Amino acid sequence: MGKIAVVLFNLGGPDSPEAVKPFLFNLFNDPAIINLPNPFRWLLAKLISARRAPKARGIYDLIGGSSPLLANTQAQARALEASLSDLGTVKCFAAMRYWHPLTEGAALAVQQFGPERIVLLPLYPQYSTTTTESSKRAWDRAAKRLGLKAQTRFVRDYPVEPGFVAAVAALIRPHYEAAKAHGSPRVLFSAHGLPKKVIDKGDPYQRQIEETAASVVKELAIPDLDWIVCYQSRVGPLEWIKPYTEAEIERAGRDKVPLVVVPIAFVSEHSETLVELDIEYREKAHEDGVPHYERVPTVATHPAFIEGLARLVRASLS
Repeated sequence: MGKIAVVLFNLGGPDSPEAVKPFLFNLFNDPAIINLPNPFRWLLAKLISARRAPKARGIYDLIGGSSPLLANTQAQARALEASLSDLGTVKCFAAMRYWHPLTEGAALAVQQFGPERIVLLPLYPQYSTTTTESSKRAWDRAAKRLGLKAQTRFVRDYPVEPGFVAAVAALIRPHYEAAKAHGSPRVLFSAHGLPKKVIDKGDPYQRQIEETAASVVKELAIPDLDWIVCYQSRVGPLEWIKPYTEAEIERAGRDKVPLVVVPIAFVSEHSETLVELDIEYREKAHEDGVPHYERVPTVATHPAFIEGLARLVRASLS
């Protein structure tokens, strides 16, 4: 069948303390994140990244000084290659939006590989203009500059892909059972938030997050399960989509129910799971009187998730 390249889109993360500030600059200089014309966006990105870098370095210090996102993505790439080995020569490439390997470098590596077909596969199960669309635009620009002629297919989203849903449900079960020793648990499906104005413009992210959570609840088939979707990681003065994860932790404290917290939009561990969920929200839960706090891991290289990704690739090729 010839060579097949699978390009895995993700946001990326700093690989050293020195990379934190330029990573933040790349993030805030993206027009999908700050919709201003240049030079205003460039100047604002410089200002915000300089102001935020010290706090962000402190966050990464808690997990060894760098993000594990690339290592996690590379592990997913190797697992996916193994799952697709019957198709012939399949190679997966990580294309990170805000830190190395950046999209331009990934496109160059794909060109050197010389595939007949390319599949663009976002590691964002739910579509958003701020993630999926931004990564796709960056790829299109890089591919055009390099004159990449290979037949290209794009997997837009997969919020209810059966393998993804099954993997999340399987990972929840042991944590739910552990939490039951402390009362009747509440499941918080926590996703990265977005400014409300982004959703109001028609971004499907929130709707797809809710579809994922509902599908996982159906897969779990736990009678009368207490669950809710909530949103973390908000920054700045804008109104973000609700309910906020912090507010749901406070409510669980008032209700005296144990919590099972599920990262529902992230497929790899990084600062927002390892620091925000594992450290900051765990401490908040303790302070707010939550009787028990369990955090479910991301799907990472769970066999059902990798099989699901492989199905998406096969379907796009056919």
